[in-house]
Amino acid sequence: MERMSNVTEFILLGLTQDPGLQTLLFAVLLIIYLLTLAGNLLVSVTVFTSPALGSPMYFFLSYLSMIDGFYSSSIAPKLLFDLVSGKNTISFSGCMTQVFAEHFFAGAEIVLLVVMAYDRYVAICKPLHYVTVMSRPVCALLVGTAGALGFLHGGIQIVFMVQLLDAGCFLCCHFSPLTKLWLCFAP
Repeated sequence: MERMSNVTEFILLGLTQDPGLQTLLFAVLLIIYLLTLAGNLLVSVTVFTSPALGSPMYFFLSYLSMIDGFYSSSIAPKLLFDLVSGKNTISFSGCMTQVFAEHFFAGAEIVLLVVMAYDRYVAICKPLHYVTVMSRPVCALLVGTAGALGFLHGGIQIVFMVQLLDAGCFLCCHFSPLTKLWLCFAP
């Protein structure tokens, strides 16, 4: 099949076309984004620097905070830039990169939450074996597995999306009736 080479960017019609509301949204979302980054950084630094927080639960919590910070950073900067600049387009490769990053970090975060649930299960149901079952190498392996599965999930999403584009499917989706956000191909 012939690859669609005419798709170079997507037009994002955005949350609102009102400049005053865009400025207000920019300010509110910037504050929320910075607070999210600061909170996640504080949790990670506190866990990594405090010897009293050396248990697997805190080890996983610090990585969860780091992943959440990266996840927020894969979405918010583009949104903030679009709100302040009025430029509401994204290149094809930029869109695919952002979709991959969102799925990668979201997938890794979900797997890490499952790992954290397993950690609590072992702590409650097998307390005498907890130290051997949840050793530091096992915890590092579980965090690495979460990252690998997140990468696999993000890669699968991109492969399917590119296959849809190769098949001639056009992505013009209405995500939410409240936000009226549309993605369409630029001519």
